[in-house]
Amino acid sequence: MSLRAEELMARQRPSFDEITRLVEVSSTIAVCAHTSPDGDALGSELALVELIESRWPEKRVCALLADDDVVPRIYEFLPGAERLVRAADYHEDPDLFFCVDLSAPDRLADARAVLERSSHVAVIDHHPSAARFWDAGVVRTEAAAAGVIVAEYALHVAGGLTPTMAQCLLCALVTDTGRFQYQNANGEAFEVASLLVDSGASPSEVALHVYQSDRVAYLHLCATVMGRITTFEQGKIAYSYATDADFEATGVPVAECDGLVDIVRRVDGCEVALFLKQVPGGKVRGNLRAKSDRDISAIAREMGGGGHPAAAGFTVEGDIDQALSAVLPKLRALYAHDKGTVPLSCYVGDKPAEG
Repeated sequence: MSLRAEELMARQRPSFDEITRLVEVSSTIAVCAHTSPDGDALGSELALVELIESRWPEKRVCALLADDDVVPRIYEFLPGAERLVRAADYHEDPDLFFCVDLSAPDRLADARAVLERSSHVAVIDHHPSAARFWDAGVVRTEAAAAGVIVAEYALHVAGGLTPTMAQCLLCALVTDTGRFQYQNANGEAFEVASLLVDSGASPSEVALHVYQSDRVAYLHLCATVMGRITTFEQGKIAYSYATDADFEATGVPVAECDGLVDIVRRVDGCEVALFLKQVPGGKVRGNLRAKSDRDISAIAREMGGGGHPAAAGFTVEGDIDQALSAVLPKLRALYAHDKGTVPLSCYVGDKPAEG
């Protein structure tokens, strides 16, 4: 372990000890990540559940899904994924509710009711938090993924990780850093990744399931999304979308579409990428990515969501047009004072279009 890692572990030790004390006095524990879970949410949650059960085998631990979504197909390979229970089907009043990869209760969906009837709350997260609602926890925004903190907690309480824990956490880290291509891929992320591989995680297996096993129907949907990419502000903002009709025509479930924002992010010269998708209930979910130092998390918060400066999201009522009308002016305002900005024009490819 490097000197930097040792200093970080020492700084986190008091908070880790507080978490441990809560675990030790709890008989029933529910662990849950945010609604519409991604690789970091699921990988971190499953690894933490295994850690608690292996370190404290007398505890009754349940891994929850915050809503009635299915586990995305690309994450079904994660060890323990088959044991996830929908929060609406969990009726206990746990001694401890463990939030993983979120520090805002409004992203718990059905699981918020479980949190509210729990005796204590613990949190492990790397998202900015507005107000503390937990009894013990670590919320560290410079961590590349919640999985990084879970890995460090495992070292703290158990001295190491099992191969299955390491596999879950490597998936968490790889997906939240965009295969180590995003701005959050810092030295700590690479050091933890090395630890996970040494503990038995397989990078090739993560790559195979998450990035190299797309169904033909999904690739057709990708082609549709690519064909709709539109740019604004001289190519600095790019967006695309998928509708209910697209999901119905291709047979691709909404839960499999987290990666579509990265298609938009690939546009050369794009600094901010936006992907919108219709979701059940007359809503639209938006994913934002930044390739520059512009902070898009504030915009996500204005839209009722949240996230990091370079990766954020939100959900709004309405259709694609209504969502775009609400968020696009906020994105364009990022460039209001830039020289060369064309405030009333948009571009499709290299050609000016109505807008």
